[in-house]
Amino acid sequence: MRHFLNLADAGPDGIAAMIADALDRKAARAGWPNGRPDADAPLSGRVLAMVFEKNSTRTRVSFDMAIRQLGGTSIVMDAGTTQLGRGETVADTARVLSAYVDAVMLRTDDHAKVEEMARYASVPVINGLTDLSHPCQIMADLLTIIDAGKALPGLKVAWLGDGNNVLYSIVEAAGLMQFDVTAACPQGFQPDDAMLALGQGRARCVADPREAVAGADIIVTDTWISMGQAHAETKLAAMMPYQVDAALMAAAKPDAKFLHCLPAHRGEEVTAEVIDGPQSLIWAEAENRLHAQKSVLRWCFGQIG
Repeated sequence: MRHFLNLADAGPDGIAAMIADALDRKAARAGWPNGRPDADAPLSGRVLAMVFEKNSTRTRVSFDMAIRQLGGTSIVMDAGTTQLGRGETVADTARVLSAYVDAVMLRTDDHAKVEEMARYASVPVINGLTDLSHPCQIMADLLTIIDAGKALPGLKVAWLGDGNNVLYSIVEAAGLMQFDVTAACPQGFQPDDAMLALGQGRARCVADPREAVAGADIIVTDTWISMGQAHAETKLAAMMPYQVDAALMAAAKPDAKFLHCLPAHRGEEVTAEVIDGPQSLIWAEAENRLHAQKSVLRWCFGQIG
């Protein structure tokens, strides 16, 4: 049984295989309407249940279209309108869904929930986002970086802002795929030692944003106020020196690219000048959620890697 809860579940070989598969399938669909299934329809007859305890745009639509393009179908479930919202355990839900569908994608808050879902499900379980990690997003980011002509080994990635779940998965990817991450985070919002250790010696945290971006190939940030958090003025004030603006981009390599998993709060973590500028890859990154999701699904079903 293959679950995709963190990037380490696939390992370097699995990640590389998924990226290669995504690139091939993306190229094969050039010029096609999005609703047309892939020629081989490799997941024909398969049903994906998508369970949402958090709001979603990219995860919801990309997974829905991913399973359709692979020849399968989906069921979208908002936890608040299911028995999960009335106190049914994740374990019981996992057992029930396993009898109805072929895979489950869960987008939730507590990482323990997706682990419990995987423990009791008899079908593959995919982490669509938790408070700990966001592996599907980073699969799309790695795909975007390679699609832009950059190699992962030896790459220098700069992270600006909060030591959150997206940074966790970037650091994990760095250790697995042999690139370097320097995170610049304000006091009180740094990644902990356990998170940095995932980088296998390739991740560090600094206080100075310009130190982080010096020599960087890729600059990444994320919203400072996550879903479910109050719009904390104190946190925003601490984060403002880490805003990605044109001056900070100019301190990186001349051909550096900008990534953001979206949604963005323009004028907070990033300026409109950067997000809409020539170094930004955010729209390709968002599109690549679809192509990466397809390969994650195929990996979970043992078709690649």
